Amino acid sequence: MSFYTSLNGLKNAQTELGVISNNLANAETAGFKRSTVNFSDLVAGSAYTNLKLVNGIGSTVESISQDFSNGPVEQTGNALDLALNGNGFFSVKSTQSGQVAFTRNGHFGLDSAGFIVDGGGARLQMLPVDAAGNPTSTTPIDAQVPQISASGSSYATIAVKSDGSVVAGYADGTTATVGKVAMANFPSPQRLLQIGNEDYLATGLSGSPAYSVPGAGGAGNVLSGSLEQSNVDVAAEMVGLITAQRYFQANAKAIDTATQIADAIINLRT
Repeated sequence: MSFYTSLNGLKNAQTELGVISNNLANAETAGFKRSTVNFSDLVAGSAYTNLKLVNGIGSTVESISQDFSNGPVEQTGNALDLALNGNGFFSVKSTQSGQVAFTRNGHFGLDSAGFIVDGGGARLQMLPVDAAGNPTSTTPIDAQVPQISASGSSYATIAVKSDGSVVAGYADGTTATVGKVAMANFPSPQRLLQIGNEDYLATGLSGSPAYSVPGAGGAGNVLSGSLEQSNVDVAAEMVGLITAQRYFQANAKAIDTATQIADAIINLRT
């Protein structure tokens, strides 16, 4: 039994090392959220087992969870680099599949048609507004900046306010609020499905997204010209790496000791 108990420990240590390695590899990835491994013990016993003889038989990985605490904010000066100061996610929609994903990576830009897009071409979602800048719906639409104003003037600049208002400026000096950045909140964000590129998908366990404007519905404000960096603490991860390595070595040593004992028993002479 000791072989399999220690083997479980080796597998768990390997999983923890993999998670820590992934955290360290993404220490400079904007919007990345670190993961942690949660373990639980295994016990061999039943209702008919003597309580004094219940024996532990190792451990198992219970879950790999994500830490959605805010990372440090770095100023970039790019008006479409957006950081969230608080809870919530940006919502982006794929132009190929129509799939809506959620992210904390606010690195956006304009495409040739005036849509605000991420690095993969997915379109940022916003809430439509009336002439006074008030949201008229909680159903998001693609964020698009008209390249020609109502007066026929060409697009010149763009700005995003802390309340999520996307304001386009034109060559004649006029401005227009084209919408407000849509913020998505979830009952259980830890149950979102990771799909890479700092994107997540809603699941039945995470709950459906509740959309609001920045600063409302529990969502944070938007910081334009800034990016939220990874919340990975390199020093803490290095300590965890050393601990996981010792954990692996200790279980390997236990297997070695069990092997020596088994060899001694097999080689007994009468």
